Amino acid sequence: MFEAAIPIAIIAIGLSSATNRKNALGENVIIQSIGACSGAIVAGGIFVMPAIYMLDLQADFLQIFIAAALGGVLGILFLIPFRKYFVKDQHGKYPFPEATATTQVLVSGEKGGSQAKPLLLAGLVGGLYDFVVATFGWWNENVTTRIVGFGEDIAERFKLIFKVNTGAAVLGLGYIIGLRYAFIICMGSLTIWWLVVPGMNVLFHDTVLNQWDPSITKAIGDMAPEEIFKAYARSIGIGGIAMAGIIGIVKSWGIIRSAVGLAAREIRGKGGGNEAVMRTQRDISFKIIGFGSVGTLLVTFLFFYFGVMNFNLLHAVVAILLVTVIAFLFTTVAANAIAIVGSNPVSGMTLMTLILASVVMVAVGLKGNAGMLTALLMGGVVCTALSMAGSFITDLKIGYWLGTTPKKQETWKFLGTIISAATVAGVMIVLDKTYGFNSGKLAAPQANAMAAVIKPLMSGQGAPWILYAIGA
Repeated sequence: MFEAAIPIAIIAIGLSSATNRKNALGENVIIQSIGACSGAIVAGGIFVMPAIYMLDLQADFLQIFIAAALGGVLGILFLIPFRKYFVKDQHGKYPFPEATATTQVLVSGEKGGSQAKPLLLAGLVGGLYDFVVATFGWWNENVTTRIVGFGEDIAERFKLIFKVNTGAAVLGLGYIIGLRYAFIICMGSLTIWWLVVPGMNVLFHDTVLNQWDPSITKAIGDMAPEEIFKAYARSIGIGGIAMAGIIGIVKSWGIIRSAVGLAAREIRGKGGGNEAVMRTQRDISFKIIGFGSVGTLLVTFLFFYFGVMNFNLLHAVVAILLVTVIAFLFTTVAANAIAIVGSNPVSGMTLMTLILASVVMVAVGLKGNAGMLTALLMGGVVCTALSMAGSFITDLKIGYWLGTTPKKQETWKFLGTIISAATVAGVMIVLDKTYGFNSGKLAAPQANAMAAVIKPLMSGQGAPWILYAIGA
């Protein structure tokens, strides 16, 4: 997804300079924290909601807005108990690449002069580079070995292809996160494209593997590498991401238990009050967080019961239980991923959520179009919550470095969430009416994956469980 914090930080710096604001660093931290909600809510929407239109389902503005808003609020409330662990207790152990970049922008803008020159130069170079690529098309941003005849032959015969994204943003992110984590990300991609895809061609060259998808009519040897990826390798990747999420939950269990214990003590009035806590470690009261979480979950339940499931109590209860457990457990995984590589595997975790939600909802009797819409809206709530949790831990780390009050960041975050949810819901509808998510003009790759996963499950076709298991 597009990270909104950095450009918003730049805008905040420009406006504070233009209006001659003095010592505006703290204000600019809050401004970028509010604005960063847009990127988080966009991810929650664009990863899931286009699948509603791809599957020819019906969802109105209010349903999309409520799902996005509730997910965003849950993400904020669920993350706050983990703030101290990720931001303070693990200080120096996580690189926080996005927070590092945004903090550098804010500090450079505050200092001005020579401190701002490298930032300005980097922005000009990156902007000019992407402008040339997007406007004049001198080269394709995604370079592939198919551009030469030899590479095309290798791709067709051996299903071996090399792709690289040459965008300035990707180059900059790789520099920020460092060689170790960039290498891990790169190896994941190479494993799929250089081992799994060619390996399947060798092992099943003349085989049509369509036990879970009858629409596949080609033998693997007759498919392009991209088709093998879409039909098989992607599902293996989903299984790998799902297992990584499970491992993340297991490894984070101590954090989850400590945070829950702390919240419980605060709600019972046995925790330390904010008066005894230094300003830079002061959070919203845990009583407010506890009652706010319960209230938000109650509203989410009512949304499912009245607005999605046609007054079916069993379906609504099952849905809210799934959303609560998955969103809470995966919050630490999202925060941990952002802290390490600056990239939130929210689409993979949402795919896992959709698979689980679809299986469970079918088991309790909800299937077909109604089941698909329900599962997608559940996925929208979870996806937005996880996206918001990952984005918000970045904001809190920036505030920790620059000495702002976490309570203020947490309070203002709710405003950004509501505004962003309304905007995203409207834009989603406009995009569908203008271009159509079924037209091919809008790629929406994550949403395509969501649609590909949920349709066979809800229509009784089954799913590629063996591929998920291999990936796991």
